[in-house]
Parts: sequence; structure tokens; C-alpha cells
Amino acid sequence: MHKKHNFGAGPCILPSSVMEQAAQAVINWGGMGLSILEVSHRSPEFEDVVLKTQLLVRELLSVPDHYSVLFLQGGASTQFAMVPMNFLSKGKKAAYLDTGYFAQKAIKEAKLFGEVALVASSKDKDYAYIPVDFNNDKQAAYLHCTSNNTIEGTEIFDFSTAGAPLICDMSSDIFSRKINITDFDLIYAGAQKNMGPAGMTLVIAKNEFLDQAKKEIPSMLDYRVFRDNMSMYNTPPVFSIYVAMLNLLWLKDQGGVNGIEQKNIEKAKLLYTEIDRNPLFYGTADVGHRSRMNVTFLAINKEVETGFLKFAADQGIVGIKGYRTVGGFRASLYNALPLSSVEVLVSAMASFEKIYSDKTVLELG
Repeated sequence: MHKKHNFGAGPCILPSSVMEQAAQAVINWGGMGLSILEVSHRSPEFEDVVLKTQLLVRELLSVPDHYSVLFLQGGASTQFAMVPMNFLSKGKKAAYLDTGYFAQKAIKEAKLFGEVALVASSKDKDYAYIPVDFNNDKQAAYLHCTSNNTIEGTEIFDFSTAGAPLICDMSSDIFSRKINITDFDLIYAGAQKNMGPAGMTLVIAKNEFLDQAKKEIPSMLDYRVFRDNMSMYNTPPVFSIYVAMLNLLWLKDQGGVNGIEQKNIEKAKLLYTEIDRNPLFYGTADVGHRSRMNVTFLAINKEVETGFLKFAADQGIVGIKGYRTVGGFRASLYNALPLSSVEVLVSAMASFEKIYSDKTVLELG
């Protein structure tokens, strides 16, 4: 069966070579006569996988030695609560940047643990931009931001803000571009966008910041416990970590983060150029804040939206329907999506423009 052009925003597209290796490991991992799904997480073979994956994260993102690399569970949604549980102390306040749906979810959870200060919001324009003029109060316990907003199609490109310790949800653009790790005190990211299948959550944190955490925290929600136990305090998400290792090895072969960033820029530029050119579609995010990972756009009317969704599906294009509360279209350009798939989408948009134009002329005639 022909592989679809997968623009889905949820589970990321994975390279075929990674899929093949993972599939083989499910049957017989490394000739051990055991599946990766049944091997002991305490075996030296899997402990080696954890170490290799940590080293790949450090290499690809240039993580300094005074930062820890942790593999947790529960996705970013657990991090929404785990961050304030660890770092929002009594008498302090946490600062949050409101840039969309998932930032709002993080704010809601933080309010369960203490005072939350909303330093800036782009809600006034339906989250079509990233606020840039706000006060990062150094007295706050931390400033939390969401680097890429998958539903709204915006992305933060400048993190150089002095003040409170910076915590960032990077679930949907981690490993897609070069970042300066030392700009952040803690980064968290669900695996299911650019790393691998859901199940693992990556956390990169400055050790000095982790040591400032509250003292009384349940073990499974204490970053220090996972740091001190090499992310093996309990049974880890074995398969997710293993596939992440394979995917990061693939990324390294693509020229690393620097190499993939150039490809991601090219893919996004191609699609945004067609959106801006084609009279049937228009983008939703302000030009200077457009996401490279999640391209959001609308049709000029419902007829075009419905018609193009069907037309695209006939071309083998899947996953472009916009988020259920927004409508329109969302094309996710995660690392493993090839340029050729974007070319197919752009070609389909141009072809549909001609079909719709000819149809309209005939109807008017």
C-alpha cells in the first residue's frame, strides 16, 4: 500500500528506517530471542539504551554537564502540574505567558498550587501572535512559556529574556531547530511530536534549579528522584525510549538539529508561500510569529474547506483538518515529513484553485 502524506498534529510521522528497526525489535530485539516489549528494564542491554538516548539528547542539543536529562511519563499534561508542585513555594508566585490552548491548560493546573501571574496574553487576537513586550519579574518562582502552539500555529523564536527562571513546554518543536539550553532552567516535551511514540516525556533541567524544589513531594512527581535514579526509579516506558533512540540516531544522520532546521525552514516557506499566493486560502498567524511545525490556515468559505479536504484525501494527503474548535486546516511539518509531501500538498492546493475557479466561472455563466 502506498504510504500516505501524513500531516497529522498528534503522533508524529516517523522515518521508515526507524519504523523498520522498531518493528524488528518488537519481534526479536538484537538477536536476543526476546521482544523489546518484554525485555527487563533492569537488563544491561536496556540500561545501555537509556544511556545512549541521554547522550544523543546531550549531543544534538548541546546540553551542558550541569543539566540533567530525564525520561519521565505522563506527557506534557502531567508536567503542567509537576512544575508548580516542585517549584511554586508558599509566598511566591509563578509567571505564565498565555499563548493558546496548551498554555491555558498549564495555567489552570498551576493555580491549584499557588499564585499565578499572567504576564502577557495574545487572547485579544485569538492567539494569532506571540506577546513580546512583557515584564519577566525576577522575583517570580519561574516564568513558564509554550514554545510552539500546535492549535494556533505560532512559535517563539527568541528566548533571551532576563528575570525569573525560564521553564518551557517544547513538546511540539523540540529537536526541530537549534536552541540555547542555557536560556532555560527547565524544558519539558512529550515524545510524540519529533522524538517517537507517546509514552516518554523528556525533561532537561539545570541541576541547581532542581535542587531548589520543595522538599515534600511524592516520589513519582519529584524531578530529583528521577535524576538520582537515572530515570529508572520505576518501570520506564521502554519501547518509547528505544524508538526515541532510533529516531535521534536518524536525526544525527540528517546533519543533526542544524541540518533538520534548514529542511524545516524550506518546508514551511514552501507552504506559507502557497497559502499567501492562493486566493482560496489565508493564514491565521501573524507573519512574524508563524510556526514552522504547525501551519494553520483557513478557506475563504465552507464550500472550499469541505471540497479541498475531500480533494486532498484523494491525493493521499491526511491529517490536515484543523483542530475541532478552530476548523480550517492545519498541516504539521514535523522532522520526518519529507519535502516531497509538502510539494504534493502545495500542488493539490494549486490544482484545487483551478478546479474551483473553472467551476465558479461555469456557474456564473
